[in-house]
Amino acid sequence: MIRTGLLAAVSCAGLAAAVLLVLRRRLVSVTVVGHSMLPAYRPGDRVLVRRATVPERGGVVVVEQPSTERRAWDLPPAGLGSTRQPVTERRWLVKRVAATAGDTWLTEAGGTERVPPGHLLLLGDNAAVSFDSRQMGPFPVDRVLGAVWRRL
Repeated sequence: MIRTGLLAAVSCAGLAAAVLLVLRRRLVSVTVVGHSMLPAYRPGDRVLVRRATVPERGGVVVVEQPSTERRAWDLPPAGLGSTRQPVTERRWLVKRVAATAGDTWLTEAGGTERVPPGHLLLLGDNAAVSFDSRQMGPFPVDRVLGAVWRRL
Protein backbone atom coordinates (compact mmCIF):
# COMPACT_ATOMS: atom_id res chain seq x y z
CA MET A 1 0.00 0.00 0.00
CA ILE A 2 2.79 2.44 0.86
CA ARG A 3 4.56 1.62 -2.38
CA THR A 4 1.42 2.36 -4.44
CA GLY A 5 0.89 5.66 -2.59
CA LEU A 6 4.49 6.67 -3.18
CA LEU A 7 4.21 5.81 -6.87
CA ALA A 8 1.01 7.88 -7.13
CA ALA A 9 2.68 10.83 -5.37
CA VAL A 10 5.69 10.68 -7.68
CA SER A 11 3.36 10.46 -10.71
CA CYS A 12 1.37 13.49 -9.49
CA ALA A 13 4.57 15.45 -8.87
CA GLY A 14 5.80 14.61 -12.38
CA LEU A 15 2.48 15.65 -13.88
CA ALA A 16 2.52 18.91 -11.92
CA ALA A 17 6.06 19.66 -13.12
CA ALA A 18 5.04 18.99 -16.73
CA VAL A 19 2.00 21.28 -16.40
CA LEU A 20 4.16 24.05 -14.91
CA LEU A 21 6.66 23.70 -17.74
CA VAL A 22 3.91 24.03 -20.36
CA LEU A 23 2.42 27.05 -18.54
CA ARG A 24 5.82 28.77 -18.34
CA ARG A 25 6.16 28.41 -22.10
CA ARG A 26 2.64 29.76 -22.72
CA LEU A 27 2.30 32.41 -19.98
CA VAL A 28 4.63 35.16 -18.85
CA SER A 29 4.15 38.07 -16.47
CA VAL A 30 5.17 41.56 -17.54
CA THR A 31 5.39 44.68 -15.36
CA VAL A 32 3.97 47.85 -16.90
CA VAL A 33 6.50 50.69 -17.04
CA GLY A 34 5.48 54.21 -17.99
CA HIS A 35 2.19 56.00 -18.48
CA SER A 36 1.34 55.18 -22.11
CA MET A 37 -1.55 52.85 -21.25
CA LEU A 38 -3.25 55.02 -18.63
CA PRO A 39 -5.98 54.71 -17.50
CA ALA A 40 -6.24 50.98 -18.39
CA TYR A 41 -2.84 50.03 -16.95
CA ARG A 42 -0.74 51.98 -14.47
CA PRO A 43 3.03 51.90 -13.92
CA GLY A 44 3.85 48.92 -11.71
CA ASP A 45 0.79 46.88 -12.75
CA ARG A 46 1.66 43.29 -13.57
CA VAL A 47 -0.11 41.59 -16.44
CA LEU A 48 -0.26 37.96 -17.46
CA VAL A 49 0.53 37.49 -21.15
CA ARG A 50 -0.50 34.51 -23.27
CA ARG A 51 2.48 33.95 -25.53
CA ALA A 52 2.04 33.39 -29.26
CA THR A 53 -1.44 34.97 -29.20
CA VAL A 54 -2.50 38.12 -31.04
CA PRO A 55 -5.90 39.56 -30.16
CA GLU A 56 -8.34 41.21 -32.52
CA ARG A 57 -8.71 44.97 -32.81
CA GLY A 58 -9.17 46.50 -29.35
CA GLY A 59 -7.14 43.83 -27.55
CA VAL A 60 -3.86 44.55 -25.77
CA VAL A 61 -0.49 43.07 -26.69
CA VAL A 62 3.06 43.11 -25.42
CA VAL A 63 5.43 43.96 -28.25
CA GLU A 64 9.20 44.26 -28.37
CA GLN A 65 10.40 47.86 -28.20
CA PRO A 66 12.53 49.00 -31.13
CA SER A 67 15.30 51.55 -30.88
CA THR A 68 13.43 54.84 -30.67
CA GLU A 69 16.20 56.65 -32.56
CA ARG A 70 16.57 54.24 -35.48
CA ARG A 71 12.98 52.87 -35.47
CA ALA A 72 14.41 49.36 -35.84
CA TRP A 73 15.41 46.35 -33.74
CA ASP A 74 18.98 45.29 -33.01
CA LEU A 75 18.31 41.60 -32.32
CA PRO A 76 16.30 38.81 -33.99
CA PRO A 77 12.64 38.60 -32.91
CA ALA A 78 11.91 37.15 -29.47
CA GLY A 79 8.14 37.26 -29.92
CA LEU A 80 5.99 35.21 -32.29
CA GLY A 81 8.87 34.97 -34.77
CA SER A 82 11.26 33.71 -32.12
CA THR A 83 13.68 30.88 -32.59
CA ARG A 84 13.90 30.56 -28.81
CA GLN A 85 15.48 33.98 -28.31
CA PRO A 86 15.59 35.02 -24.62
CA VAL A 87 12.79 37.40 -23.64
CA THR A 88 14.11 38.60 -20.29
CA GLU A 89 16.89 40.64 -21.89
CA ARG A 90 14.49 42.64 -24.08
CA ARG A 91 12.44 45.79 -23.53
CA TRP A 92 8.71 45.39 -24.03
CA LEU A 93 5.82 47.78 -24.70
CA VAL A 94 2.17 47.29 -23.75
CA LYS A 95 -0.10 48.59 -26.54
CA ARG A 96 -3.65 48.27 -27.85
CA VAL A 97 -4.30 46.76 -31.31
CA ALA A 98 -5.88 49.57 -33.35
CA ALA A 99 -5.81 47.84 -36.75
CA THR A 100 -4.75 44.53 -38.26
CA ALA A 101 -3.39 43.55 -41.67
CA GLY A 102 -5.57 44.91 -44.47
CA ASP A 103 -7.29 47.56 -42.32
CA THR A 104 -6.88 51.21 -43.30
CA TRP A 105 -5.46 53.80 -40.93
CA LEU A 106 -5.00 57.54 -40.94
CA THR A 107 -1.33 58.52 -41.07
CA GLU A 108 0.16 61.46 -39.15
CA ALA A 109 0.36 63.32 -42.49
CA GLY A 110 -3.42 62.95 -42.91
CA GLY A 111 -3.35 60.28 -45.64
CA THR A 112 -4.70 56.76 -45.43
CA GLU A 113 -2.71 53.57 -45.77
CA ARG A 114 -3.41 49.87 -45.38
CA VAL A 115 -1.73 47.90 -42.64
CA PRO A 116 0.60 45.52 -44.52
CA PRO A 117 0.40 41.74 -44.14
CA GLY A 118 2.18 40.50 -41.03
CA HIS A 119 1.82 43.85 -39.21
CA LEU A 120 -0.36 45.52 -36.59
CA LEU A 121 -1.15 49.14 -35.87
CA LEU A 122 -0.47 49.51 -32.12
CA LEU A 123 -1.43 52.54 -30.03
CA GLY A 124 -1.06 53.52 -26.40
CA ASP A 125 -4.23 54.68 -24.65
CA ASN A 126 -2.45 57.85 -23.46
CA ALA A 127 -1.38 59.35 -26.81
CA ALA A 128 0.44 62.31 -25.27
CA VAL A 129 3.22 60.10 -23.84
CA SER A 130 3.08 56.95 -25.96
CA PHE A 131 5.74 55.68 -28.38
CA ASP A 132 3.65 53.61 -30.78
CA SER A 133 2.53 53.32 -34.39
CA ARG A 134 1.97 57.07 -34.57
CA GLN A 135 5.77 57.43 -34.62
CA MET A 136 6.84 53.95 -35.73
CA GLY A 137 4.21 52.90 -38.25
CA PRO A 138 2.84 49.36 -38.16
CA PHE A 139 4.73 46.87 -35.97
CA PRO A 140 5.72 43.44 -37.34
CA VAL A 141 3.65 40.65 -35.78
CA ASP A 142 6.82 38.61 -35.18
CA ARG A 143 7.81 41.22 -32.56
CA VAL A 144 4.66 40.54 -30.50
CA LEU A 145 5.29 38.48 -27.36
CA GLY A 146 1.59 37.77 -26.86
CA ALA A 147 -1.79 39.05 -25.74
CA VAL A 148 -2.46 40.51 -22.31
CA TRP A 149 -4.80 38.03 -20.68
CA ARG A 150 -5.38 39.65 -17.32
CA ARG A 151 -3.94 41.88 -14.63
CA LEU A 152 -2.28 40.08 -11.72
